[in-house]
Amino acid sequence: MTRAASFLVGWSTGRLPDVRRLADRLRVPTSALLFGLRLWAGVCLALYLSFWLQLENPSWAGASAAIVSQPHLGAALRKGWFRLVGTVVGAVAIVVLAACFPQQRVGFLLGLAFWGAGCAFMATLLRNFASYSAALAGYTAAIVASDLLGATGGANGEVFMLAVSRASEICVGIVCAGLVMAMTDFGDAPSRLAKEMAALATEILARLVATLSGSGEGPAESRRIGFDLARRIGALDAVMDEASGESYEVRYHLRELEAASTGLLRALSAWRRVAVHLDQLPGEQGRHEIGQVAHSFPSELTAQTPGATTTAQTDPTRLRMSCAAAVRGLMAMPCSTPSAKLVADEAARSLLALRRALGGLLVLTDSAQPGRAGRPVRRPVADYAPSLLNAARAFVAIAAVELLWVVTAWPNGAFAVAFAAIALTLFSARPDQAYAITMMFMVGAAITTVLAAIANFALLPQMTSFAGLCLVIGLVLVPAGVLMTRPWLPPVSVALTATFIPLLGPANQMSYNTLAFYNVALAIFVGLAVAALAFRLLPPLSADFRVRRLLGRTLRELRRLASNRLRPTSEAWEGRIYSYLQALPEQTQPAARSDLLSALVVGNAVIRLRPVAGRFDLDQELAGALDAVVQGSPAAAFERLVEVDGKLAAVARTTPGLRVRDRARGNILVLSETLAQHKTYFESSPP
Repeated sequence: MTRAASFLVGWSTGRLPDVRRLADRLRVPTSALLFGLRLWAGVCLALYLSFWLQLENPSWAGASAAIVSQPHLGAALRKGWFRLVGTVVGAVAIVVLAACFPQQRVGFLLGLAFWGAGCAFMATLLRNFASYSAALAGYTAAIVASDLLGATGGANGEVFMLAVSRASEICVGIVCAGLVMAMTDFGDAPSRLAKEMAALATEILARLVATLSGSGEGPAESRRIGFDLARRIGALDAVMDEASGESYEVRYHLRELEAASTGLLRALSAWRRVAVHLDQLPGEQGRHEIGQVAHSFPSELTAQTPGATTTAQTDPTRLRMSCAAAVRGLMAMPCSTPSAKLVADEAARSLLALRRALGGLLVLTDSAQPGRAGRPVRRPVADYAPSLLNAARAFVAIAAVELLWVVTAWPNGAFAVAFAAIALTLFSARPDQAYAITMMFMVGAAITTVLAAIANFALLPQMTSFAGLCLVIGLVLVPAGVLMTRPWLPPVSVALTATFIPLLGPANQMSYNTLAFYNVALAIFVGLAVAALAFRLLPPLSADFRVRRLLGRTLRELRRLASNRLRPTSEAWEGRIYSYLQALPEQTQPAARSDLLSALVVGNAVIRLRPVAGRFDLDQELAGALDAVVQGSPAAAFERLVEVDGKLAAVARTTPGLRVRDRARGNILVLSETLAQHKTYFESSPP
């Protein structure tokens, strides 16, 4: 009895938290259930319209409605819009391809493989839903080709009507899903974007104030916080895309919002420069200069603490005015040393950038705010190598499935080509997880095959109405929609929604052909298996290799800037480095990120020093220091920068341009400290 009691006590105390965690994970939120119902309603509406319009293959309408549906309204609408664009482009491409190779089977199939490779290339270069649109253009062509071609890849001459038919079916599904989502979900992406931007602005401001007041974290913790904030700022891009899908006003002000995101990065970078500089100063000197700068801040700014987003959200205009007043105070503050001027200037740059970020937040909170319409600023491509590798992989894999199809004369071979193209173009945009996602997608397709077989051969033959068909579909799609909102195995739940309707094959006149069903299932598995094998045999570039390439490219461009062969503005240089920073893999070590940001600091310092050197006849001295940077000798550069600083200090203080000289000496100090701190990187030879 004692043993039993002790066992029960041990089990209850040790297992009860696990049971509670399991219960929490199994609990279905209302929002998840509502999304599952929306997904089901969108698919049913698409199938009903397809039956009513007597479209040739209603399953593509239902599948498109299922794929387009997303838990968030903005994501669903943007995905639907870009799917429309990709569908039209893919349909036009297959018509043009058939016109170029009317009686040439080999030329047509090679052209299809090249088109898939080109779409995989663009899907890697583009971002968010634009990347999805490029991938869709690739596999839409393969979907149309799956009905256009015979058993061995011979065109049947009905390409135009088939392209129109498939495009119409897909568009019906997209429109139906969008209607259901728009009528049942009001969306919250703009408010989520405003909340996150306000939180980030307040967090950066609070960290800056804490650093200047001497209560900041240690160097290691400060670096960790900086990298976490940079990751959150990078994630704003996807939320902006969603918000622009929900609101025309957000889409109209997209340029201001992207400028606000860049402003947050600038503010973060300036705060980190202050923190790094103060960490390197002796204690007494650091406290003295911190006290000088901190006293010039208004009380409203010094009262900000991390997590307190109320002021930034409710009254961004007032906070912007406080930032502007603080900047004026910093600019007017007398600084006795270059170090003090550095701290004051970088604090002012951080506050100016935060003011710009708050201007973007003002756009979200005040609909009457004027803005500038236009396209977002285009940033340079960080690295073409991953895109080229994805294109080569897609071409080889699609051509291999086409060869298998032609050799075996498999009636469903074209369907295998379509699913190989889907995986290769869609998943290649996430190179580090492409193989794992494809394998999980195959697991989801296997589960879907079992569910579709039960529905097709056990349930649907008992149903005689469209309502019965909808009921059977809902038994699978509603739980699949709920799973899509959960963080568990998302590729599996996406596979459930994407492959269930094609496997079910709903039509006006249902046929329950076992052989045809398993042929379609086998085609899906063969296409996905070839894609997984391609990702395995031609793996994406490793994270370390991509990091080395990005760091090497950054160093080469920095040396071109130092040698005056590259002449960007400070804003253009920042945009270039920020694009490289966003292209770094998630596994990048903090040291590599820090090296990349050091190139940003050095480049900005060089750009700011050049006009000052020309004004005070120090071009030759500065050129000697920059030549040392070009040749990878930070120690020699440091010595020459000391000479430049000495000559600036020797200029009489009564000579006009005192503030300019003090600011230049601060930039020299930033440049010297950064070169010394990242000496190994600046001495390296880029690959």
